[in-house]
Amino acid sequence: MAGAVAAGGGGGGALLAASLQVLFDRMASRDFLTFFREQKLSVALHKKLKIKLLAVQVVLNDAEAKQITNSAVKDWMDELTDAVYDAEDLLDDITTEALRCKMEYSDPRTQVRNIISVEGIESRVEEITDTLEFLAQQKDALGLKEGVGEKLSNRWPTTSLVDESGVYGRDGNKEEIVEFLLSSNASENKIGVITLVGMGGIGKTTLAQLVYKDRRVVDWFDLKAWVCVSEEFDLVRITKTILKGVTSGTPEIPSDDNDLNLLQCKLEESLSRKKFLLVLDDVWNENYNDLEKLQLPFSSGLRGSKIVVTTRSDKVARAMRSVGIDLGQLSVEDCWSLFAKHAFGNGESSPHPKLEEIGKEIVKKFKGLPLAAKTLGAALYSELRVKEWENVLNSKMWDLPNDEILPALRLSYSLLPSQIKRCFAYCAIFPKDYEFEKETLMLLWMAEGFLQQTSGMKTMEEVGDGYFLDLVSRSFFQKSSIHKSYFVMHDLINDLAQLVSGKFIAQLKDHKINEIPEKLRHLSYLRSEYDHFERFQTLNEVSGLRTFLSLDLWILPLQDKVSKDRYPCLFSYLLDFHLSDRICNDLLVRVQYLRVLSLGYYKITYLSDSIGLVL
Repeated sequence: MAGAVAAGGGGGGALLAASLQVLFDRMASRDFLTFFREQKLSVALHKKLKIKLLAVQVVLNDAEAKQITNSAVKDWMDELTDAVYDAEDLLDDITTEALRCKMEYSDPRTQVRNIISVEGIESRVEEITDTLEFLAQQKDALGLKEGVGEKLSNRWPTTSLVDESGVYGRDGNKEEIVEFLLSSNASENKIGVITLVGMGGIGKTTLAQLVYKDRRVVDWFDLKAWVCVSEEFDLVRITKTILKGVTSGTPEIPSDDNDLNLLQCKLEESLSRKKFLLVLDDVWNENYNDLEKLQLPFSSGLRGSKIVVTTRSDKVARAMRSVGIDLGQLSVEDCWSLFAKHAFGNGESSPHPKLEEIGKEIVKKFKGLPLAAKTLGAALYSELRVKEWENVLNSKMWDLPNDEILPALRLSYSLLPSQIKRCFAYCAIFPKDYEFEKETLMLLWMAEGFLQQTSGMKTMEEVGDGYFLDLVSRSFFQKSSIHKSYFVMHDLINDLAQLVSGKFIAQLKDHKINEIPEKLRHLSYLRSEYDHFERFQTLNEVSGLRTFLSLDLWILPLQDKVSKDRYPCLFSYLLDFHLSDRICNDLLVRVQYLRVLSLGYYKITYLSDSIGLVL
């Protein structure tokens, strides 16, 4: 069987910002500085390394934004990420050597293997510094600027208009929302709030547009207003837009039209004793105080007034004290109908049976995401060559021309805190449809050193729990529909993780590795009944591997106690995995910087003493 390694195609920017901060913290630690002084290492060299790291750090935001469309910047980011990995490896060696010296000093009888010499440390620092200096010299040629944040392509603000003929599979959701809007509030809240939550491209805005234009809703409310809030939460702009909406576009704007107090007073007056409907589309701000301040003028409206919010974060739903609706994915049938509408004239595919056959396979890749179906359908409109359709079927989503899908998802990613970006990018190690538990992923993050304790108040587990729940709340992770305690990533979210992780994370897809990414640091593979040495032999070329992770695409009975008790024979069969002794005794003993080693479910009968060198 031919071998394949799936690796990301983008740069490693996601792993850099947080990694650099960790490097700076470690280089400033007392143990590190004490070791440098006691070993009479060059302090000037230490300062030079820090300066060179700072020189590249200042353009990191700009580089991360430009690497998607500029291959030269992507290559630069890969080289920089590799240099940062090397620096982390060096600091690991220094930390280990410092601990060895401390142990031997406290007990002269203790003998611990010396893994690095003083001369070796200085030569490696010089080598890393030279690489960083070379990269820093390329900044101007690549047009990288300091302090420039990521700016994705401009998005037009949404409006309340919608083509109802192009909406499929949302009738049930629509009726549920309309029923809420036409009801009297049963709660103590005077103003009812309903929030539509889901990942980018799932159809939240379209559903809100459908409801907003529904004749029953139009007749029910005295006033209506639609506001596209978007990423920048500008309270003055939002209030102005609402005011224009509820006063038919001709409000008496206060003389100082940027005075929030005057604007809110005018809005309060306009809403007084009126039953209003307000749609706040695309809300990103999760700050309770900001959202509460926005709502202050609304209390003058009549009971029965309603607010519809669309967002990718369920934290917004909680902050708004709202009823939440999690939008599910479209069925394959509805996805096909939407795709066909945009790919074929009048949505009629029957004159092109071969294209229809390929198109239905393409639709399966979307996993119920309406934006993907619409965008790819439009891209293939009037394209009648079978070969071109096959190319789309076999392409990665980010390779497709005029693609709107990835930018829609990258926007969510770009707004993640840097330390959580790194944790998300690491999830590229999971195959598509892989189900994982929160505790398992948190342990992986912990082993890799991704969890940053900003204060002594939180444990590592609490930090990891916060990171995980943040990714769940922003729709990067979804609850498994089969196993309640497990989570999964949508296929396109998995594609995004692979893209942002760069060439440093790979999945061994088939029986054997034919080609290893030069800069590989993290490897996962699907366990097979007999894993021979030849499957992994090419790893001899990898010196900086940090993760060697065996996985299964199903939940093993050991993890499912009900199945274990019900099917003991199946339990015994599924655990009958074998791993060549040479993997542990010949291959892994040479991997010096391993942080995650997972060999669960293998029947390992012998380990040489040398395996202790990597543990």
